[in-house]
Amino acid sequence: MRITKSYLTDLTYQLTGAAIEVHKTLGPGLLESLYHKCLKHELSLRGIEFVSELIVPVEYKGLDVETELRCDLFIENILTVELKSVKKIKPIHEAQLLTYMNLLQSPKGVIINFNVINLYNEGQKTYVSELFRDLPD
Repeated sequence: MRITKSYLTDLTYQLTGAAIEVHKTLGPGLLESLYHKCLKHELSLRGIEFVSELIVPVEYKGLDVETELRCDLFIENILTVELKSVKKIKPIHEAQLLTYMNLLQSPKGVIINFNVINLYNEGQKTYVSELFRDLPD
């Protein structure tokens, strides 16, 4: 399958729909780990392939560097997802996602914060890398 901007946009839409379903069912303010487990189940129900708690590989001059970097969800090997249940997304959370996107060569990433009233309007933030701009429409 050829990855396009429209395919990645649709995949992001599907992720958002799954997250909204989890948020609608559980409500805001619970532990991130609970949302994570439920979102994995929701993605599976929708037939969306993903890896959970992916150890992000780091290579430095031929050395595989062991790290504690774990990406919450890596969807279909192109979409990086970081889950939170916090009062407010902070710059460190954005830096975390951008680091994962860079190391995984991911064209798009999403932070989902479940500790909000309206997930669609205030609980998600999408980021694109230079790789996204290079994808065909």
